[in-house]
Amino acid sequence: MKQLLSYLQQELPSGLQLLEHMVNMESPSTDKLLVDRFARFVGSQFEIIGGAVDYIPSERFGDHVRVRFAGRSAKKLLLLGHTDTVFPVGEVAKRPFQITDGRATGPGVFDMKAGIFLMWSALRALMHTQKQFDSSITVLLTSDEEVGSTTSRALLESEAGGSCAVLVLEPSLPGGVLKTARKGVGRFTIKAIGRAAHAGVDPAKGINAIEEIARQVVRLQAMGDADLGTTVTVGVIQGGTRSNVVPAESAIEVDVRVATTQEAARMAAAMHALQPYLPGARLEIRGGINRPPMERTADTARLFELARAVGAELGIGIQEGSTGGASDGNFTSALGIPTLDGLGAVGDGAHAVGEYVDVESLPYRAALVAGLIERLVPL
Repeated sequence: MKQLLSYLQQELPSGLQLLEHMVNMESPSTDKLLVDRFARFVGSQFEIIGGAVDYIPSERFGDHVRVRFAGRSAKKLLLLGHTDTVFPVGEVAKRPFQITDGRATGPGVFDMKAGIFLMWSALRALMHTQKQFDSSITVLLTSDEEVGSTTSRALLESEAGGSCAVLVLEPSLPGGVLKTARKGVGRFTIKAIGRAAHAGVDPAKGINAIEEIARQVVRLQAMGDADLGTTVTVGVIQGGTRSNVVPAESAIEVDVRVATTQEAARMAAAMHALQPYLPGARLEIRGGINRPPMERTADTARLFELARAVGAELGIGIQEGSTGGASDGNFTSALGIPTLDGLGAVGDGAHAVGEYVDVESLPYRAALVAGLIERLVPL
């Protein structure tokens, strides 16, 4: 491990040039042209280190990148990440990649272009010492993780099938803490349908859809349960046409976070069981739990202990934690496949203008990933 770390530290200056290039190539989830451009560049970098790359087409979002490193046995390991970011086109012109006081900044550097860089660095370091893996390793980079993984879920579940483990290179929790549990996510749209009327002449003939939806908001906000880790957030509200018209329609978008599969089922049922308050009003409810919870299992705990042992060899302490945010690791964990998340960069500020990566920690994180690969699929 010390030799591996030494190699990664020596290669860091040239590696940072690659990271800079990736960050300065914008890849907003909704811009297929830019995501495809970035995907082809990333794929070319994995080809250079010996990966067999193909691109899985997606009409709505960018194409997904799959990289295979063939092994001698049937054993499989999956490394998981995504190419899309939350920032719009033009953000990189405002704040391009730069390193100041040991921190690398720029759009998407923390979530999660540094994670892609760490995958590449770890595999490159292993290939430097061994030309062929005993087991097959697949890198899968999806293009729509930040917008729900609607076009990639079937693909990532298929690629995860039969794997001995899934290593997710999403950014770490503060201080480099790994993620052994994530909440599941639900997205719901609730539409109230009333009846329009003149607000001055015939208000009694109307059914105020905004009033109905406002009552639903109060009800929904009270459905959270801190003891169970359940949160309900009404994030968007719309309704009405003019101030002198009793509104016939109003709608809200609701975010639900749950810590367990049991709670996910309960909350989905509760959302769809909502009933109107006002006589004559109707509700239309759409949506569901679109990412199952990533629960801490015995297999996940064993993976974490393996990571902690690798960290000890590197002279760094590795801790675990949980988060309310979700990732594609939620899907693989729900399949019963041992999944360890948060193996990406150490830093902070995901999705924020101030996001950053701790540069000095990058070789250690790459060595941690490489060490896990060595132990899970021996060379």
